[in-house]
Amino acid sequence: MIANVTCHVCNHGTLRFLFRHVIIFNYQFRIVNFILYLCSSIYCKALKAMSPNELNDLLKQTVSRLSEPDSLHGLFHEHNDGDPLPSAPALAEIIELSRAILFPGFYGKSTLNSKTLPYHIGVSLDRLNQLLTQQVLAGLCFQSCEKVQTCELTEKAQTIAAEFISRMPELRSILATDVEAAYNGDPAAESYGEIISCYPVIKAISSYRIAHELLLLGVPLIPRIITEMAHSETGIDIHPGAQIGHHFTIDHGTGVVIGATCIIGNYVKLYQGVTLGAKSFTLDDNGNPVKGIPRHPILEDNVIVYSNATVLGRITLAQGTVIGGNVWVTESTKPGEQIIQAKKRKSQLVRPEDWGCL
Repeated sequence: MIANVTCHVCNHGTLRFLFRHVIIFNYQFRIVNFILYLCSSIYCKALKAMSPNELNDLLKQTVSRLSEPDSLHGLFHEHNDGDPLPSAPALAEIIELSRAILFPGFYGKSTLNSKTLPYHIGVSLDRLNQLLTQQVLAGLCFQSCEKVQTCELTEKAQTIAAEFISRMPELRSILATDVEAAYNGDPAAESYGEIISCYPVIKAISSYRIAHELLLLGVPLIPRIITEMAHSETGIDIHPGAQIGHHFTIDHGTGVVIGATCIIGNYVKLYQGVTLGAKSFTLDDNGNPVKGIPRHPILEDNVIVYSNATVLGRITLAQGTVIGGNVWVTESTKPGEQIIQAKKRKSQLVRPEDWGCL
């Protein structure tokens, strides 16, 4: 009876197949574990075999290789004793203070009213002046190739910081137009407060306008750090060198890139994923890109560029131009022109009875 049952089971093809693969899998699993055990044992023995002297020699060799001048070309900034360095935490506080001054009640202190507002703005401006002077000085010292008297640069930094603060009322005025544009351009927005508190474009454009003013005042490095911090915060990449008019907005915003030499007019609206970039680079006799030449698009007033469109080169999108989504544009447009994707042609219907002819 037992023999019959055994024969019946053994003759069952499915069970034989499963038993065979289980045995093979188990065998392979044990081999892998054994190999891992050997490798770990060898690695541990190698580490244990290294004496303190050998470790010191290894470290010295590595330090020597990492300190070779040839390996540091363009990658090493030699710091002068006493010069301040740009500080990301300090710049983050500068942006937060600036937003609190430009949009009081939405950023910074929440317990504001019309009576305490002048006091809070005064305290914030004083702190902003201190931090900004230090960071502008850090940018000036970072750029300086020669040893310059720190007192000279300090006076220049103080002058720049004071001039920037004097321009903050104008900054608020133009940012107010950006808030208005974002509100009017989005049916889902219920208030200006929602725009200021929630929309990434306001964070990005406020950082850009702060950085752009500092760049106009001759501050090196710091403006670019500020806009790259906003890039990390919002996903919107606006170079501080770009020129942007009033009533500017970006809907959604993620993935937008605006190049350094872009010129953008008034009442311009972009959607997510738009690139305003360079088509190609002019090269010098040595094959290196020529810096500082205009290479990005010009957008005149009332231009709309929809999501994921790519606009490249020093071309002009004339007033009222509309660029559709996912379009590649490398030529200038006429006023009011609409550039959209070509409609896909309808393919001829093929019936099942026609398949034999294919």
